[in-house]
Amino acid sequence: MREAWHVLEPNQPYVHGWHIDAVCAHLEAITHGRFLALGLENRLLINIPPGTMKSLIVSVFWPAWEWGPCGLAGLRYLTTSYKEDFVKRDARRMRDLVSSEWYRALWPEIVLSRSGEISFANTATGSREGMPFTSLTAGRGDRVIIDDPHSTETAESEPERERTLRVFRESVTTRLNDPARSAIVVIMQRLHERDVSGQILRLGLGYVHLMLPMEFEAERACRTPIFADPRTVDGELLFPERFPRAVVERDKIPLGAYAVAGQFQQRPAPRAGGLFDRADFGIVDALPPIEKWVRGWDFAGTKKRPGADPDWTVGVKMGRGADKRFYIADVVRVRETPGKVRQRLINTANQDGAAVGIRIPKDAGQAGIAQAEDYVTALAGFIVSAVAPTGSKEVRAKPLASQVEVGNVVLLRGPWNDTFLDEVGMFPAGSHDDQVDAAADAFNELAGVLPGEGLIEFYRRQIAVSPAPEGPRHGWSMPSGGFARFTIELLAPAGTGMVIGQSGASYTPDTCGRIAVLEGDAAPLLAAGFSKAPKTA
Repeated sequence: MREAWHVLEPNQPYVHGWHIDAVCAHLEAITHGRFLALGLENRLLINIPPGTMKSLIVSVFWPAWEWGPCGLAGLRYLTTSYKEDFVKRDARRMRDLVSSEWYRALWPEIVLSRSGEISFANTATGSREGMPFTSLTAGRGDRVIIDDPHSTETAESEPERERTLRVFRESVTTRLNDPARSAIVVIMQRLHERDVSGQILRLGLGYVHLMLPMEFEAERACRTPIFADPRTVDGELLFPERFPRAVVERDKIPLGAYAVAGQFQQRPAPRAGGLFDRADFGIVDALPPIEKWVRGWDFAGTKKRPGADPDWTVGVKMGRGADKRFYIADVVRVRETPGKVRQRLINTANQDGAAVGIRIPKDAGQAGIAQAEDYVTALAGFIVSAVAPTGSKEVRAKPLASQVEVGNVVLLRGPWNDTFLDEVGMFPAGSHDDQVDAAADAFNELAGVLPGEGLIEFYRRQIAVSPAPEGPRHGWSMPSGGFARFTIELLAPAGTGMVIGQSGASYTPDTCGRIAVLEGDAAPLLAAGFSKAPKTA
């Protein structure tokens, strides 16, 4: 690649990065049958940011290298991209390379017998055929190269995205000359959780997966049978020779969090995006004393089918600790028939014990009502709450999200943690939200959030159950005016414990329910159900 660079880019200096070696090593493994020798499929998925020379490496230099230096002039390639212009561009580049004086001086046996704008062939029966991805319904090859099957626009359109996925499912594997040994190479930036890469990974199609984000994330460090990401420090750049820190930070601004997560980081939803930031969840090895337990359930409508990715039935066990924080201790996820789901519900209730409350959704319609009534009957002896969901999923999850944001929701360490955090981190843009729905219902049951209650109304009542923050949050500070002195005496609702004011100050009612609060804290507390205390004699 270094030696041939001047043929295609005479006015641009070659800039090398270690990622180029990594991509080339995986392509060479296909050429030399190394993956097959390891008992793997001859299939490779590469997720890498834009601007890292991926198209030149995979669609231009690799085929030319196999034809010439490797002596495999008879290989036939099917090359495709979402846009025909890009297919033509790379066909022209490869044709110019193999027709150049430099190339022919080294490998004179490579002679083109047919030369077109998008396709060409050599005298050794080798060929390169190109077409837009959605037209991949004819021809066969020893190599099928799929370079960016989605555009940034069509990946966000569900009909267009599903059309691309259908072509990938139904056409790609039928285009191979030798189904057992021919290779499929997909190289792309991530654009959506349900893009072609997402389908490959979700369905477990046997691709070796080379995933190289712009900034290193230790928890997602890439390792393949022949490679390990050499970076060790979070945030370490992929290609600083071309994309130094200043350039990366500059480019993040117009891209925005979602595009950066997909195109740069190869995880098509921000790790700190949507309603939840996974970093806000604490993880502990042991639970404190728990005052109340609830397991919230969300039921899937369909059983798992081959090739499909249906929803899960999920049960999230959550408790309110004596420290007034919320602890998620267990997550059950199943994909089963309605009868098996019903039995799993009963078995889980028996394992949890009668002290753990149960909240189930009562969906609209006769079927949903009948299902809820059947479950309540089956769970005789347990405390069961069947609640009709109201409002959007986002609205129902916001009270939970508000407590996550201030560090009041903690996970008990377990094998389910990563799957749970991945899903909540994607919400509401992810393909699944079952764990979020179940967790939100469990939380709302514990916190007493009423069906259809908005976030403001919840906040007004939530003051009494929130622990004191470690310091002022969200830019709040103790002003010199309104919060300067105790001026208002209030009467707290029955059962109220410690109260946190907007100033960050904490108050505890006396035995008669009276509290003296800063003037600036009084109005929110009155709106939350407190009342002015009667004057004492």
